[in-house]
Amino acid sequence: MRNHYDQSDVQYILNELAAKVAAAFDPNQPLNIIGIRTRGETIAQRLTTLLKSRGFKNIGRGVLDVTLYRDDLSEIGPAPLAGPTEISVPLDGIPLLLVDDVLFTGRSVRSALDALVDFGRPAVIRLAVLVDRGGRELPIAADYVGITLPHVPRDARVNVHLVETDGIDEIVVEPKEAR
Repeated sequence: MRNHYDQSDVQYILNELAAKVAAAFDPNQPLNIIGIRTRGETIAQRLTTLLKSRGFKNIGRGVLDVTLYRDDLSEIGPAPLAGPTEISVPLDGIPLLLVDDVLFTGRSVRSALDALVDFGRPAVIRLAVLVDRGGRELPIAADYVGITLPHVPRDARVNVHLVETDGIDEIVVEPKEAR
Protein backbone atom coordinates (compact mmCIF):
# COMPACT_ATOMS: atom_id res chain seq x y z
CA MET A 1 0.00 0.00 0.00
CA ARG A 2 1.27 3.43 -0.92
CA ASN A 3 1.83 5.57 2.18
CA HIS A 4 2.84 8.99 0.84
CA TYR A 5 1.22 11.39 -1.62
CA ASP A 6 3.16 14.55 -2.45
CA GLN A 7 2.13 18.07 -3.49
CA SER A 8 1.42 17.14 -7.11
CA ASP A 9 -0.66 14.15 -5.97
CA VAL A 10 -2.70 16.34 -3.61
CA GLN A 11 -3.32 18.90 -6.35
CA TYR A 12 -4.43 16.16 -8.74
CA ILE A 13 -6.73 14.64 -6.09
CA LEU A 14 -8.26 18.06 -5.34
CA ASN A 15 -8.85 18.73 -9.05
CA GLU A 16 -10.56 15.34 -9.43
CA LEU A 17 -12.71 16.04 -6.37
CA ALA A 18 -13.69 19.45 -7.77
CA ALA A 19 -14.62 17.86 -11.10
CA LYS A 20 -16.92 15.37 -9.35
CA VAL A 21 -18.61 18.15 -7.37
CA ALA A 22 -18.92 20.39 -10.44
CA ALA A 23 -20.63 17.60 -12.36
CA ALA A 24 -23.22 17.19 -9.59
CA PHE A 25 -24.35 20.79 -9.06
CA ASP A 26 -25.71 23.50 -11.36
CA PRO A 27 -23.14 26.32 -11.59
CA ASN A 28 -25.97 28.84 -12.06
CA GLN A 29 -27.66 27.96 -8.76
CA PRO A 30 -26.57 28.88 -5.23
CA LEU A 31 -24.37 26.41 -3.37
CA ASN A 32 -23.07 26.62 0.19
CA ILE A 33 -19.74 25.02 1.01
CA ILE A 34 -19.06 24.40 4.69
CA GLY A 35 -15.70 23.04 5.81
CA ILE A 36 -15.21 21.11 9.03
CA ARG A 37 -12.50 22.85 11.01
CA THR A 38 -9.46 22.65 10.52
CA ARG A 39 -8.31 20.99 7.33
CA GLY A 40 -11.83 20.58 5.96
CA GLU A 41 -12.00 24.37 6.10
CA THR A 42 -8.90 24.68 3.93
CA ILE A 43 -10.05 22.03 1.47
CA ALA A 44 -13.44 23.79 1.24
CA GLN A 45 -11.69 27.05 0.36
CA ARG A 46 -9.63 25.35 -2.32
CA LEU A 47 -12.73 23.61 -3.72
CA THR A 48 -14.51 26.97 -3.82
CA THR A 49 -11.68 28.45 -5.87
CA LEU A 50 -11.67 25.48 -8.24
CA LEU A 51 -15.46 25.59 -8.66
CA LYS A 52 -15.39 29.32 -9.37
CA SER A 53 -12.85 28.64 -12.12
CA ARG A 54 -15.44 26.19 -13.53
CA GLY A 55 -18.15 28.86 -13.70
CA PHE A 56 -19.78 28.66 -10.26
CA LYS A 57 -20.74 32.19 -9.28
CA ASN A 58 -22.97 31.99 -6.21
CA ILE A 59 -21.03 30.07 -3.56
CA GLY A 60 -21.61 30.77 0.12
CA ARG A 61 -18.83 29.74 2.48
CA GLY A 62 -18.69 28.76 6.10
CA VAL A 63 -16.66 26.93 8.70
CA LEU A 64 -18.01 24.48 11.22
CA ASP A 65 -16.29 23.43 14.45
CA VAL A 66 -17.76 20.15 15.69
CA THR A 67 -15.75 19.79 18.91
CA LEU A 68 -18.66 20.33 21.31
CA TYR A 69 -20.95 18.05 19.26
CA ARG A 70 -18.64 15.02 19.40
CA ASP A 71 -19.84 11.88 21.16
CA ASP A 72 -16.27 11.21 22.35
CA LEU A 73 -15.78 14.61 23.98
CA SER A 74 -14.75 13.03 27.29
CA GLU A 75 -11.93 11.18 25.51
CA ILE A 76 -10.46 14.36 24.01
CA GLY A 77 -9.44 15.73 27.42
CA PRO A 78 -10.70 17.83 30.30
CA ALA A 79 -10.84 21.13 28.42
CA PRO A 80 -11.15 20.57 24.65
CA LEU A 81 -10.40 23.62 22.53
CA ALA A 82 -13.24 24.58 20.25
CA GLY A 83 -12.62 26.99 17.42
CA PRO A 84 -15.23 29.38 16.12
CA THR A 85 -18.00 28.26 13.82
CA GLU A 86 -18.47 30.86 11.09
CA ILE A 87 -21.70 30.43 9.15
CA SER A 88 -23.12 33.77 8.08
CA VAL A 89 -24.81 32.60 4.88
CA PRO A 90 -28.45 31.47 4.80
CA LEU A 91 -28.72 27.68 4.72
CA ASP A 92 -32.45 27.16 4.36
CA GLY A 93 -33.43 25.70 1.00
CA ILE A 94 -29.92 25.92 -0.50
CA PRO A 95 -27.80 22.85 -1.35
CA LEU A 96 -24.89 22.41 1.05
CA LEU A 97 -21.57 20.70 0.44
CA LEU A 98 -19.98 19.58 3.71
CA VAL A 99 -16.21 19.15 3.36
CA ASP A 100 -13.67 17.27 5.47
CA ASP A 101 -10.16 15.99 4.95
CA VAL A 102 -10.40 12.32 6.01
CA LEU A 103 -13.46 10.12 6.45
CA PHE A 104 -12.77 7.30 8.88
CA THR A 105 -15.31 6.29 11.55
CA GLY A 106 -17.97 8.80 10.48
CA ARG A 107 -18.20 10.39 13.92
CA SER A 108 -16.98 13.85 12.85
CA VAL A 109 -19.54 13.91 10.05
CA ARG A 110 -22.31 12.83 12.43
CA SER A 111 -21.24 15.66 14.75
CA ALA A 112 -21.29 18.10 11.83
CA LEU A 113 -24.81 17.06 10.85
CA ASP A 114 -25.96 17.61 14.43
CA ALA A 115 -24.35 21.06 14.46
CA LEU A 116 -25.75 22.10 11.08
CA VAL A 117 -29.37 21.74 12.23
CA ASP A 118 -28.70 24.62 14.63
CA PHE A 119 -28.12 26.90 11.62
CA GLY A 120 -30.88 25.96 9.21
CA ARG A 121 -32.28 23.38 6.86
CA PRO A 122 -30.40 23.04 3.57
CA ALA A 123 -32.22 21.69 0.50
CA VAL A 124 -29.75 18.80 0.51
CA ILE A 125 -26.47 18.02 2.26
CA ARG A 126 -23.73 16.25 0.34
CA LEU A 127 -20.36 15.16 1.75
CA ALA A 128 -17.02 15.66 0.01
CA VAL A 129 -13.80 14.29 1.48
CA LEU A 130 -10.26 14.36 0.25
CA VAL A 131 -9.53 10.85 1.61
CA ASP A 132 -11.86 7.96 2.44
CA ARG A 133 -9.88 5.44 4.45
CA GLY A 134 -12.73 3.07 5.28
CA GLY A 135 -13.36 1.75 8.79
CA ARG A 136 -16.79 3.25 9.37
CA GLU A 137 -18.47 2.90 12.76
CA LEU A 138 -21.61 4.72 11.61
CA PRO A 139 -23.66 4.36 8.41
CA ILE A 140 -22.11 7.40 6.73
CA ALA A 141 -20.65 7.55 3.22
CA ALA A 142 -19.13 10.39 1.23
CA ASP A 143 -20.85 11.50 -1.96
CA TYR A 144 -17.61 12.78 -3.48
CA VAL A 145 -14.20 11.29 -2.68
CA GLY A 146 -10.80 12.48 -3.86
CA ILE A 147 -8.98 9.22 -3.11
CA THR A 148 -9.97 5.97 -1.42
CA LEU A 149 -7.42 4.15 0.72
CA PRO A 150 -9.31 0.97 1.67
CA HIS A 151 -6.51 -1.02 3.28
CA VAL A 152 -5.26 1.35 5.98
CA PRO A 153 -4.83 -0.64 9.20
CA ARG A 154 -6.92 0.57 12.16
CA ASP A 155 -3.73 1.23 14.09
CA ALA A 156 -2.52 3.70 11.44
CA ARG A 157 -3.38 7.33 10.81
CA VAL A 158 -4.01 9.13 7.55
CA ASN A 159 -2.59 12.61 8.01
CA VAL A 160 -3.43 15.34 5.53
CA HIS A 161 -0.95 18.20 5.61
CA LEU A 162 -1.79 21.40 3.77
CA VAL A 163 0.36 24.41 2.98
CA GLU A 164 -2.02 26.78 4.76
CA THR A 165 -1.80 24.95 8.09
CA ASP A 166 1.31 22.77 7.87
CA GLY A 167 3.61 24.39 5.30
CA ILE A 168 3.38 21.45 2.87
CA ASP A 169 0.78 19.62 0.79
CA GLU A 170 0.91 15.87 1.37
CA ILE A 171 -1.05 12.86 2.53
CA VAL A 172 0.84 10.47 4.78
CA VAL A 173 -0.22 7.08 6.14
CA GLU A 174 1.75 6.37 9.29
CA PRO A 175 1.53 4.54 12.62
CA LYS A 176 -0.54 6.21 15.32
CA GLU A 177 1.51 8.04 17.90
CA ALA A 178 1.26 6.66 21.41
CA ARG A 179 -0.63 9.03 23.71
